[in-house]
Amino acid sequence: MEISSKENTHFFSNNTVLPVDRSSFKSESSASKEKQSCCGGIKIFLGALSFVYFAKALSGSYLKSTITQIERRFDIPSSLVGVIDGSFEIGNLLIIILVSYFGAKLHRPRIIGAGCLIMSAGTFLIAMPQFFMGRYRYERFPSTVNSTVSLSPCLQDKGQTPLSALEKSQAKINAGCVQTVAIIGPIFGFLLGSLCAKLYVDIGFVDLDGVAISPKDARWVGAWWLGYLIAGVISVLAGIPFWFLPKHLPKPESRKDSSTSSEHSKFIIEENKDQGTSSWQQAKLAEMAKDFLPSLKNLFGNPVYILYLCASIIQFNSLIGMVTYKPKYIEQQYGQTSSKTNFVIGLINIPAVAFGIFSGGLIMKRFGVGVLGAAKLSLGSSFFGYLLLLSLFALGCGNSEVAGLTVSYHGSKPMSDHEQALFSECNSGCSCSRNDWDPICGENGVTYVSACLAGCRASNGTGKNTVFFNCSCVGTSESPQSSSAVVGPCQKGNECPKMFLYFLVISVITSYTLSVGGTPGYILLLRCIKPHLKSFALGIYTLAIRVLAGIPAPVYFGVAIDTTCLKWGSKRCGGRGACRLYDSSALRYVYLGLTLVLGTVSIFFSVAVLWVLRKRSSPQDETLSANGERGACGTKSRKDNFVNSDQLIQSTYWPEKETRL
Repeated sequence: MEISSKENTHFFSNNTVLPVDRSSFKSESSASKEKQSCCGGIKIFLGALSFVYFAKALSGSYLKSTITQIERRFDIPSSLVGVIDGSFEIGNLLIIILVSYFGAKLHRPRIIGAGCLIMSAGTFLIAMPQFFMGRYRYERFPSTVNSTVSLSPCLQDKGQTPLSALEKSQAKINAGCVQTVAIIGPIFGFLLGSLCAKLYVDIGFVDLDGVAISPKDARWVGAWWLGYLIAGVISVLAGIPFWFLPKHLPKPESRKDSSTSSEHSKFIIEENKDQGTSSWQQAKLAEMAKDFLPSLKNLFGNPVYILYLCASIIQFNSLIGMVTYKPKYIEQQYGQTSSKTNFVIGLINIPAVAFGIFSGGLIMKRFGVGVLGAAKLSLGSSFFGYLLLLSLFALGCGNSEVAGLTVSYHGSKPMSDHEQALFSECNSGCSCSRNDWDPICGENGVTYVSACLAGCRASNGTGKNTVFFNCSCVGTSESPQSSSAVVGPCQKGNECPKMFLYFLVISVITSYTLSVGGTPGYILLLRCIKPHLKSFALGIYTLAIRVLAGIPAPVYFGVAIDTTCLKWGSKRCGGRGACRLYDSSALRYVYLGLTLVLGTVSIFFSVAVLWVLRKRSSPQDETLSANGERGACGTKSRKDNFVNSDQLIQSTYWPEKETRL
């Protein structure tokens, strides 16, 4: 039991007859002060590092939330947006080797601080095109700009200039603490995305009363750039404390001779070393370089590791693609706004992921699950998660009724691709452009691509309050001249809100179920690798996930989604822009189908992992693995190759888990 300095002084002053060992008293007092100083330094470091994780997770998740906004703002297809999203991983790969090499030699806290500045510069850079490329222009009817002029949308005079020509003439404590914050970051990232999506892209630069579109319109673009500026400022603030931390935090005397310190403590606390160790370090580096190829061969000769690596790569392809385009899927399938979509993901899905991760670790600790049990739990999590995902095929909404695209002008007959025709007898006398997307909602509940294609010959009002009259394509046989329409597309069917609610429930359960298997899978990875190869194995694992899943998945998912587009927008300078309308059924089958196929393939690899483990183990090994003596991977002792359960629950990590929904 330790006694404070003040209590020691009081004790010895009242007992002067007793001999006092001044040296031991000073030693104990100084040790107590040193311990307090060390603990304070560690807490400051962990607090600052947690803030950095929060800033990084917030920036990464905010990028996901702005995918559709960027696509509409710059008139680019989903495939190109996927390249932009994948470049986030490319940037990590370009710098990770340099950081890994110089991190152990230079001032670590300042390297982290410099990294925060680079990260903030990147987020600021993403927002810059908004200020260099002028104001956002969307296809719109001219009368919505000037209330004093009432123009006929149907340009009967062929000499009049079409709308497209008019437009063309205008010129993102401990290590449990850190990972918890990494989960909280995406919640705030998506909530920030929800807030910014409500604000018009050019807020503060244009008169909002003149904006003729609402957040429910496919042309709406929120203030996507604002969140990147906020994330950049947060990254700058997160890096400030590291510029004032010492290169090494003092190590307590009681732990200087300890041989049981973990890798986490070795990173945080490092004792001062003699300058004469440089030659020894060079010899060690040469030995490590010589042992690289044998270690690589040993690692890839481990069937459990290689099979689990393949399963993880394919599963992360599935999850990354699904998460990247989940906002787009919700918007297009259920007719929700970008703001509501991001709010739902941030407030419902991500907490389900966090709870799943925690539950998986708790199960492993509570029941003392061994290697074989971890493999079963990971496989079961994936199987039931993707089985639940299968039910989402039945929870979709039908296509919006758009004249000339999904229904005919003369009825509600569905149209196939080869039957699509934007021009009909009712608008044959109008000079309309097939490239415009300025939808209006007729009183018959059908959406028309533009007022001109609806055959409207008069309009009244301005901005969002514009009303079109005498629309020949909207009119019925009883009143052909009295039909009207309003600005914006019609709402989807009445069944959509109910379907969206069911989708949310299944989506949350699926997110939780898939996340439960994350911790057991990570433990399985560690326990089946020789102790001296664990760091190398985790490095290869992380690199493979980033290169073979993080980069390509958003690209080919985007390419597949582009194939379901029914109506492309047009750029002011000519050429194809962003997609304005998707085939809901085709989008559902492509998005969920690709996710499910990849997930199914990963399950087969997980089954192979379990088969290999069963083949290499005996019933006795399986029993002993729970007691810590011998595991199914052929390890000799728990002390040598197993990982402490408490530490795993706190520090479990796999690449970009904070953004996986």
